[in-house]
Amino acid sequence: MKVNRIMLIAGGRSGEHEVSLSSAAGVLEAMPYEADVAVIAKDGGWLLGEPALAAVDAGVAEHGEEAFPPPVQWSDYDVIFPLLHGRWGEDGTIQGFFEMLDMPYVGADVAASAVCMDKDLSKAVLAQAGINVVPWEVLRRGESTFLALEPPFFVKPARAGSSVGIVRVERFADLQAALEEAFRHDDKVVVERAIEGARELEVALLGNVRAEASVVGEVSYEADFYDYETKYTAGAAELIIPAALDPGTQETVQEMAIKAYRVLSVRGMARVDFFMDGSGELYLNELNTIPGFTPFSMYPRLWQASGLAYPDLLRRLVELALE
Repeated sequence: MKVNRIMLIAGGRSGEHEVSLSSAAGVLEAMPYEADVAVIAKDGGWLLGEPALAAVDAGVAEHGEEAFPPPVQWSDYDVIFPLLHGRWGEDGTIQGFFEMLDMPYVGADVAASAVCMDKDLSKAVLAQAGINVVPWEVLRRGESTFLALEPPFFVKPARAGSSVGIVRVERFADLQAALEEAFRHDDKVVVERAIEGARELEVALLGNVRAEASVVGEVSYEADFYDYETKYTAGAAELIIPAALDPGTQETVQEMAIKAYRVLSVRGMARVDFFMDGSGELYLNELNTIPGFTPFSMYPRLWQASGLAYPDLLRRLVELALE
């Protein structure tokens, strides 16, 4: 099918608003098709046309001009490409809107997006399928706080990305403050055991029913953990591509990622993150169904290292949406 025009949607109301606009800038520059962009401002309003492009250039949009649904002639576009990281974008919310429009769109559908975004639900599904995940417990706002896990552990909002609201806890005395921070972002919180000294590995997947895996990369940094500032500050983390792994370990990571992708019914794309402890045991951490597309994001760089250039990656994602 001939592709005439793509609509990118970026920004959003989540804490990853600026990252989304940075991703949109990268995609706009490399997109092999004609493309327009719509930006969702922090207040939930929409920007179209030149104001949207100006917001991408500025890297932020505080206020929108159009209410939802925006006055877009959706039939002018062949595919919608959402670049909305975090809640109201990566969690199935906007995908439901695309389904109501009966429009092809890049990435996972409503159900897969929602489950992958929820760290508690996704871990439960993966564990039931026999995939090794980091031990965790779940707490909900208003419930009594009782944990079987011993520190150190991480306290995380269940449905947020880019390490937003995550706190490492070394002793129980610091738990309450960590919970307050996590509950600022979500009504449900997961507490995950810290895998001490673990290497952080990432692999990119591409495909619908049959996914293919990139080479495996590794993230190295000096911070206590891979927090928001470390992820999105140039030079704060080193992306090692490919990771220094023996062929058997790389293959195991790729196979585990593809199995998780299939179990969770993901389509289009995902970046799958792992921890590997000192003994070589692998723990699948999470699947990101709308990974970063900034100039220094792992997802496009993994595919570049695997022989798929950025414009060809975008072309393939549009083709998968049309499938």
